[in-house]
Order: sequence, then structure tokens, then C-alpha cells
Amino acid sequence: MGPVYLAGALSKDRCDIRLYSELFSGPLEDSSTLAWPDMIVLTGLTTALDRMRHVAAYARTKNPNVVVVAGGHAVRALPHYCSEFFDYCCQGDIEELREVVEDAFGPGYASEQMDPRFELAPWLGRIGYVETSRHCNFRCSFCVLTSEGRRYQPYDLEHVRRQVVALGRRDCLVLIDNNFYGNDRKHFRARLELLRELGREGWFRGWGALVTNDFFYDEENLTRFRESGGGGLFCGLESFDVEWLQRNNKMQNTRLEPVDLIRRTLQTGIGFSYGLVLDVTTRRLDEIRRELDFIVSCPEIPLPAYLSVSIPMLKTPFFYDCLGNDLLLPNTLIRDLDGTTLSLRPLDPITEVAKFLRDLRTFRGYRQRAIQHTAGFLRRYRSVLNPGSLAIALMNAGLLCAPVGMSGATRWRGGRPRRTHVSSTDVLDSVYTPAFPVDARYAHYFEPTYLTDAAGALAEDVADDLAEPSPPRRATDFR
Repeated sequence: MGPVYLAGALSKDRCDIRLYSELFSGPLEDSSTLAWPDMIVLTGLTTALDRMRHVAAYARTKNPNVVVVAGGHAVRALPHYCSEFFDYCCQGDIEELREVVEDAFGPGYASEQMDPRFELAPWLGRIGYVETSRHCNFRCSFCVLTSEGRRYQPYDLEHVRRQVVALGRRDCLVLIDNNFYGNDRKHFRARLELLRELGREGWFRGWGALVTNDFFYDEENLTRFRESGGGGLFCGLESFDVEWLQRNNKMQNTRLEPVDLIRRTLQTGIGFSYGLVLDVTTRRLDEIRRELDFIVSCPEIPLPAYLSVSIPMLKTPFFYDCLGNDLLLPNTLIRDLDGTTLSLRPLDPITEVAKFLRDLRTFRGYRQRAIQHTAGFLRRYRSVLNPGSLAIALMNAGLLCAPVGMSGATRWRGGRPRRTHVSSTDVLDSVYTPAFPVDARYAHYFEPTYLTDAAGALAEDVADDLAEPSPPRRATDFR
């Protein structure tokens, strides 16, 4: 949804705007499209940094005067490195784009009121996405929000209403807040009441959100959520291992027993989704397998929505712990920080962990039990959960066992080479070869960005940006 929200920074009257999502439409390599804009605004997850550089090279080849703007965590974490490739490296929130537009084009080209441009996003279907707050009031050691240190910020209720109305009528509304619950209880209840009103007005049939574990401390919150029309929750459980949670400053997850928490939520008629982080730097494969064995043998809880190997996200406390303990593998690329590639030295032999990750991509060794688990889960909750929540549980099983087929992943040019799932040995994708000739000045934009060198130390290009800062302030506001 980044492009949709960023588009609101430009004046509707003075700017012709097009949105493009490579997740939806595949790699942006069309010459006429790339030659069209006066300004191109790029954003994405950390692993998208190289793709942003590729697109910048294409656009500058076709239009030497194009203004290239980039943002996202990788740009904020590596401002000096990124300044070589982009004219503007945004360090703030999305509203900074208004200042960039005025600086590049002059007064009047930025919008006075920054509202998302849902009508420009062809990939939106029956499900709509809006945001009612930003950032988070917790400081988990592995999270990019911790590295950036911004305060939790709920939105004005009128702004939330404008978003939902602009989105139009949808079957389901998903709130993409980092933490819908937050630390402002009064505002949380006010947003619930607003969503209840919007649902009664017919803007959506049901809605869901992401919350942190402290949401479940107050049992009345489930009732409040259900009465407001809420149908599903996503919660970052990350692990059933209390010691791992404590080690990563995820203390909000250690107060309640997770199976009881999930069971209580489901029995209230609310769907529950979660993800798992498999930290092979502090846990043995046997221990991780026991955790997975427990999950597929417990139909009282759903299967996880995703499984991710531990990622040293740039500038997080976890990143600097890994750096200080010489855990970063040599020749690791920024694009390797994707959750399915081993970029850290594990406790077990690398060959064994790599095989485990390859098998995990299709839940090999667990598929039959996953099918049996899902059947048991559906039998147990079919009279309690609505069809949408049951469908999500079924979809999660499909995503674990057949991720490419279930996700409808974009087919990239030339396909994907066979992966090793180890950062220092994985083969580059075909997008690192230009789709058409680019100006020689920009040929190096297609070279991958290295995080570490051959010795496992920080690569020279990014070392200055990633110099260790003073320890971040820990947030422990549990109100």
C-alpha cells in the first residue's frame, strides 16, 4: 500500500500520477512507462533496495532529467550509500514526500491534504487496506521499528473515516497498522466505535487488524472487538519459547500462555493468525523441529501464517548483536535478508540448516500432518468461526505446503535459479541482468549491494552507514 499512500502527496490538479506494483504486475521493464515520468518515487521492503536501483537505472537511461526519490527502511538505514543512486533519500515518514515535491517542482505541486489514492491501485480487489495508526510502542530487538525509534502515533478519527470512505465499499477491511492496539486506551476504544459505525453504514462487512499480546491482557477487549464488527486478528507470537522471547525483549509475549490465548480468541468467534521466527543462531534444529511437531499436533490452534528464519535487519539491536558476535555470513547481500535465506552462522552445521530451510519452503516432512491438523481445526471450530476465518486457516495450510501456487507469485523474467538458501552461495536472479541496454553510467546499479565482505565484516560501501549507534531507549509502556 506504500504507493497508494505516497501518491496522496502530489496535487491531483497539477500532477498526472501512475502507480505500479511489481508484486502485482511483475518487474517494471517497459521502456515507454519508464520514459514517461518527471519523477519516480520508489519504496519497498529492505530486500527491494537493489530493485529500486535497477528501476532508477532504467528511468535515467530513458529520461536523463527524471527525479528519482526513494524511501523505506533500507534507504533510511543506508542514507550515504543510497545517495549515489537516488536524488532524494527520504529519512522521515511519508509526509516528507510533500517537501520533496515542492523542492523539485515548486509550490503548488504538493497536495494540501495528504489522503491515499485508492482509485489509482488496480491491484485492490474485494479486500481493502487502511491505516489508523503508525509505529509501535514496544521495542523488540529484531524489529526495524525499534531501530528507527519513532513513537506510536494514532490517527485523527476523521482521517480514518476519510480513508475508509475513499476506499469505497469492500467485503473486508484490513487495518495495516503496525500495532492497532497501541498504548492509548481511550483512542483505541474510540476507533472501535468508529469502525462499528462505518460497518453499519455498509462500507465493509467485517474487518481485521494486527495487535500485540498486551491486547489480550484485558479479556473484555475480545468482546469489544467482536461487537465492533471485528472478525480476525493477527498477533506476532514469533515463538513459543519464553527464553527466546525474553532474549529479544518481547516481554509482552511472556505474560500469557499462548495456546490458551489463541484458544480463548477462537472460541470467541474471532479468527487468529500468527507467524514464527526460527532463530537458528540460538536454537538447535532439534528444538525448532519439536516446536513445529507440537504445532501440527495441536488442532486447537491454527497453523502459522508464515515461517521466517532469523533476519539481521539493519540497525536493529539484534543486528548489532550478530555483528558483535561475528555471526554474519561472508558475502551476504542486502537482498538475502528475506526470511528464507540463511545469513547468520547457525548452531548446527550450515549444510543441515540449509537442507532444513529448503524443506521448510514447502513444509516437507510436515505436509501430511499439516493436512490432518487443518482438518481437525476446521472440525473443531466450524460452528464457532465465520467462513472467512475458516478460509484463512485453510489458506495458511496451503501457503505453508505450496507457497508459490497459493500466493500467485509473479513469474519473473527467466524464472528463478535453484536456490541454496545460504546467503554466501545463492545465485542472483535474472533481474540483475538489464532487460534492455542501460546508459554505461548506470551499469553498476545492477551490481548487488553487499552487507558483508569475504571475511564477514561489514562491506566497505555500507560500513559507515551501519556504524553502531548508542543503545536505543527501551519502551516498556504496558498501559
